[in-house]
Amino acid sequence: MKRILVAIDGSPCALKAVEYVGRYFSGAGDLEVVLFHVLPYVPAGFWDDGHILTGEEREERRRVIDRWMENQMVRLEPVFREAAEVLAAGGIPRDRISVKSVSDSADTAESIIEEAQTGGYQMLVMGRCGRSPASRFLLGSVTGKVISRGAGIPLCVVEQEDRCLTPEEQK
Repeated sequence: MKRILVAIDGSPCALKAVEYVGRYFSGAGDLEVVLFHVLPYVPAGFWDDGHILTGEEREERRRVIDRWMENQMVRLEPVFREAAEVLAAGGIPRDRISVKSVSDSADTAESIIEEAQTGGYQMLVMGRCGRSPASRFLLGSVTGKVISRGAGIPLCVVEQEDRCLTPEEQK
């Protein structure tokens, strides 16, 4: 079975990439689409108290971090659901759509590259928002980093002409 990795983050640009996969790969009978998201790194404030934690403090910290991760997953579930619905509407059977997320990543692009290289995928699909060349150079982007570092498999970049708002900017 052929596998396509689609990196998503909840932005309209990522959804364009999902739409592209649904539109152009719906006829492939032996295809699995994996929707992939990199959770943000656990905030430093959860780790640094300025002293060595007691066993009780470590356990409480673990509970706080677990709740934070659960909240991140709750926020991510609608992103995965919407993307899966778009793929299904495009003709990808629901049983051929799976989701995957990773956490504790300091570098989103590197996490996507690692998954692309180790997951047995034939292609990586990502969205990218239109920006001026100068802002892309100065600000960088996850897609730009993946392009420059190389994923080791074919990469399809679906570009949206207008600047997309990040999930944080959409709030």
